[in-house]
Order: sequence, then C-alpha cells, then structure tokens
Amino acid sequence: MQLSATSRLALVAAMLMASPLAAQDAPVDAATATANAALEAAPVFDGHNDIPNQLRDRRANQINSFDFEDTTDTGEDHSQGRALHTDLARLKEGKVGAQFWSVYVPSNPDEAEAVQEVIEQIDVTKRLIARYPQALRFATTADEVERAMANGRVASLLGMEGGHSIGSSLAVLRQLHALGARYMTLTHNSNTPWADAATDTPVHDGLSEFGKDVVREMNRLGMLVDLSHVSEATMIDALDVAKAPVIFSHSGARAINGHARNVPDSVLRRLPYNGGIVMVVALPRFINEELRQWGAQRDAEAARLKALWLGQPAKVAEGLAVWDKANPEPKSTIAHMADHIDHIREVAGVESIGIGGDFDGMPSGPIGFEDVRGYPLLFAELARRGYSQAELEMIASRNILRVMRAAEAYAASVADQPPIETLINPPAGAE
Repeated sequence: MQLSATSRLALVAAMLMASPLAAQDAPVDAATATANAALEAAPVFDGHNDIPNQLRDRRANQINSFDFEDTTDTGEDHSQGRALHTDLARLKEGKVGAQFWSVYVPSNPDEAEAVQEVIEQIDVTKRLIARYPQALRFATTADEVERAMANGRVASLLGMEGGHSIGSSLAVLRQLHALGARYMTLTHNSNTPWADAATDTPVHDGLSEFGKDVVREMNRLGMLVDLSHVSEATMIDALDVAKAPVIFSHSGARAINGHARNVPDSVLRRLPYNGGIVMVVALPRFINEELRQWGAQRDAEAARLKALWLGQPAKVAEGLAVWDKANPEPKSTIAHMADHIDHIREVAGVESIGIGGDFDGMPSGPIGFEDVRGYPLLFAELARRGYSQAELEMIASRNILRVMRAAEAYAASVADQPPIETLINPPAGAE
C-alpha cells in the first residue's frame, strides 16, 4: 500500500484522534480495539533501544540520581535540547513488555578499549534495571521474558551492537554471554577485522573464516546473531553458517527504502528457511525513500556549494539555507513503517516480522511514533490494513520469543560440544 505524503499525514491525524492521547471520550474504532487486544495478550518485545548509550553520553554512566520514571524534562542535558524517548511511564503507555537494551559502543580500532567500554555499558544497564525492581526485570531466556511480562515487569535483555566489542576473541564473546548479552550485531557502521558492514568499503566479501566461527560459537552459546548493520554478503554468509534463527534487531526492507542498512529481498526470501525475523526500525531515513532521496540531494547541494565557495563557509551556509527553504524535508509517518511490514509479510511471511524501534538512537521517530508511546498507533494502523489479532500478537512478541526458544533449543542440543578455540591471528608456529 503506497500513499502520498498528504494522505499519510491525514491518516496519522486520524490515528492520533483514536489514540489514548486524544480526548478520553473519543470512540475506539475496530482497528484500535483489535490492536489493544493484541497488545494486551502479547505486549511489545522491542529489539533495540539505545538508552544505555544515552546514559554514557549524557551522564558518563553516573546514574544514582537519574530518574527513569519520567525523562520528559531531559532536553537540557543534551546538546541539541532533545529529551529522551524512553522512561518507565511511557513504556507502560506504549504497551512494551520486553526490551533489548543496546549495550552499544562506537566502532573502535582499539578493540581492547571497546571490550572495556561494552563491559561498562553492561554494568550501567544492569544497575539501571536493578534500581527499578517494580518495573523492570533482568532476563536472559524466553521463559524469563514471559514470567516478567506476566508479572507486569518490562523484561530487560542485553543486546551488544558492534562485533568489535569482542576484541576478535571468542573467549571474550563467551564471557560477555556469561554476563547476560543475548544478541550481538556482527558489525556497526564500520567493518570489523572479520565481517563487512553495510556502510563501509567491503574487505572480507562478507565474513572471514574467523567470522564464520563467531556465528558458530554464538549458535553454540544460544546467543542471537543480529544482522542489522552488516553487508548483504555478510548476511548471506551468516545464513549459510547459522544453525539457529538470526535476527535483524532494527532494520527495514530495502525494496521500500534503498538504504544499505535495510534487508534486500534476496535475504528476505531466505529468512523463512532459517526461521529468523526482521524487527522493523522507525528511523525516518531508513523507512521513507523520499526522505533518503532528499538527503542525498541535500548532500550533493552542500558539496556543490563548498566547491563553488572555497574557504567561504558563510556563503555555503547561506546557499544551503536557500536550498532548504525551497526543498522542505519530507515528513515520515507510521504508515512508512507499515509499508515495510507489509513488504516483509509479502516476501517472507508474517512469522518473519518483529519491531525494533531504535528509540534514543535517533533524533525522533516518525509522526505518531516519536517515542515509546507510539506502538499502539502502529498496531492500529496494521489492523486497518487487515492484520488479524493473531498476526499482531506474532509481530508484537510471539515471533521473537519463538526465535529465542529456537536458539536456546539448538544450544541445548549441542551442549556436549566443546567451545570453539579459533584465533583470528594465530601466533607464529601455531597450527
């Protein structure tokens, strides 16, 4: 279903009128009722939230005085004046029952430093969870997730973003799993010494032999292999090696938006055979093709102006302001997210879909999905497009719980196998 920008904005306005944020006496339409029933039965299990990185950037991981009950007044602690997207009150309003918190650290060629930083991010995230035992519950298995949700807690899991954080060491990978990490994104925006990223110049043509051993060892441990951020060749190599379902913790469909961070149909067609899922992202430039094209045109205009006005940044800024006025930034809406979900269902099936918002890892989500309160509106939009309550429950959390259980079952089936001992750089004379 493709809508014009005007139609999308009108649709979102209509959805907002039916939301809990509208007047209390507003009638609840059938789609909203279906969405509410689905999220009551199967609360959202979101694949990616960057609150841990915000704690590092804004507070240097000093959280003893941090109020996670309500973060709507946190704009002053951010250079751009942006308040956090996430807090306990809004998670409850958004019907979030489980969350993978991203223990992300920036790509770093000093891998030893990256290892230290990811341990620090695991520490701060665990401390945050422990500070709110009435609202959050640390979880490492699908059963623990379901128990937490049944008890009204947000099941809180750790997802590592960026394979550089294992320091090219399977021993470090194993110890991070022991600390509670339950997925790892094989790369971030840059290549690792053993895997190609989507947004870097290819070096390995996918995974190196050591990279394939990383996937094998993750499967042996029961740790989910996350293919968001990796190149198409890396996706294919990982699927060739994987014995358990993979995830894309926060990605879209490349057929709908051509960004390299999205999943091509060549991979979507393979996903049902693996059992994995794409957890659809909300980041506007990944979901709205018109916005992606606008960004490329703006970058081209900026480059032209810099070449035209060498050494005159004021002239460049003046020219870019004129261009911006003549070319307003396209707006992104919940309908754009739904378009990606529609496409993945068409190519890979509804069993291959989840949600990975990427909140607090972007300036803002699309209209209607600006913070973690927005999930019910997204699910109401899907209900309007004909998704049944059972399908909505699958997308909300049942699919990712199935994936976790499959990974756990595979790990249990190979529990008698010894750890893989491959080194990325064997010492001289080693065999």
